[in-house]
Amino acid sequence: MLIFVGLGLYDLDDISLKGLQAIKEADAVFLETYTSVLTGTTIEQMREKYGKDLIILKRQDVEQKPEPILTAAKNGIAVFLTGGDPMVSTTHADLRIRAHEQGILTKIIHGSSIVSAVSGLTGLQNYRFGKSCSIPYPAPNWFPKTPLDTIHANLKQNLHTIVYLDIQENRYMSVHEGIELLEKLMEGSTDSIPIFVGIARAGSNSPVVAAGSSERLKLVDFGPPLHILVVPASLHEIEEEYLKNFAGYVPQ
Repeated sequence: MLIFVGLGLYDLDDISLKGLQAIKEADAVFLETYTSVLTGTTIEQMREKYGKDLIILKRQDVEQKPEPILTAAKNGIAVFLTGGDPMVSTTHADLRIRAHEQGILTKIIHGSSIVSAVSGLTGLQNYRFGKSCSIPYPAPNWFPKTPLDTIHANLKQNLHTIVYLDIQENRYMSVHEGIELLEKLMEGSTDSIPIFVGIARAGSNSPVVAAGSSERLKLVDFGPPLHILVVPASLHEIEEEYLKNFAGYVPQ
């Protein structure tokens, strides 16, 4: 069997009791580290807490070389650990399909997700979100405009946008960097984004949530990772009141 276990948002305490039991009973435990990370703990602390060795996986290990995971699942119980909720990522859904096609039983043990946490921390109504997007760190001769296109398509439909910020092996994109990259993409155009909401360390005891113009958010110290960005559409009166109370939002 292959069991997908969501670790939640921030630290060792976020995993469910069902998830802990699955790890305890597992013959092999894999930890995926490319879609999200728990910044409130370390891999060594996780190994100590779970009493298991963790086989660390990068993107290519899951997308291109999943055979060790599938072999472990054929020969016993394999647990696949992910930050947040397991099936938010397309690559995880693909892995489950591959397992099913090989006759491997699968199971999902859900964890708290940034998708629902964003609504809780910002007060933005979850049914008003459109397609999400990601901002990658630019590379030489590569600076995709897709994130900005997605945001403006959502705004035209009066929908909010979750903007995922790049996670790499040695760096995590900040709210400030995300805003600056969007502004670079808008240079020379009439496009504008009047309101941003920045969130840092969702799931921790002291998350930071701030809303306002890009100028205002650039003055906010969001602190350590992980960060995420939201671009709201027009605000319902309850959404506006929530942002005033819990994100320091001051309407212009």
